[in-house]
Amino acid sequence: MAETAKWYVVHTYSGYENTVKATIEKTVESRQLQDQILAISIPLETVTEITETGVSKTYDRKVYPGYVLVKMVYSDETWHVLRNIRGVTGFVGSSSNDPTPLTDEEVYAMGVEKKEIIVNYAVGDNVRILDGPLSTFIGRVENIEVENNRVDVVVSMFGRETSVEFELDQVEVISQ
Repeated sequence: MAETAKWYVVHTYSGYENTVKATIEKTVESRQLQDQILAISIPLETVTEITETGVSKTYDRKVYPGYVLVKMVYSDETWHVLRNIRGVTGFVGSSSNDPTPLTDEEVYAMGVEKKEIIVNYAVGDNVRILDGPLSTFIGRVENIEVENNRVDVVVSMFGRETSVEFELDQVEVISQ
């Protein structure tokens, strides 16, 4: 069932995000819904402020106040469970009875889930560029930064070698 689970956005009263998350977690546990409601997330960002006195203060701030993200298998039961939690005002979507799941691109952009990319090339390998204006060009891998989802490729254009930055999944190794 986990493969049909999608991320949905639940709208809450402002300031109730943590309470709603805790209540959903308790409800999932007590009703044995772990196979239907898989994850609950409140996206946070770390913010550093410099006060007037020059002291820096670091804290976590909600990226989307008033919203909780829930990865679940959508059904009448899961809709009913979430809809009846105190502090929940509804789902984000075309209507509160028909919530719209987030697309994979939205989920990755929000940082809720990370895409696992298997890198099967190394520095010095020849690769084919798969995406963008340089698609079909061949280049040599110069640098790989897996943690930043970056690969630098040296491409020969107009008789000159140029280093171009790509995302890890925008290139593939050329089989020798």
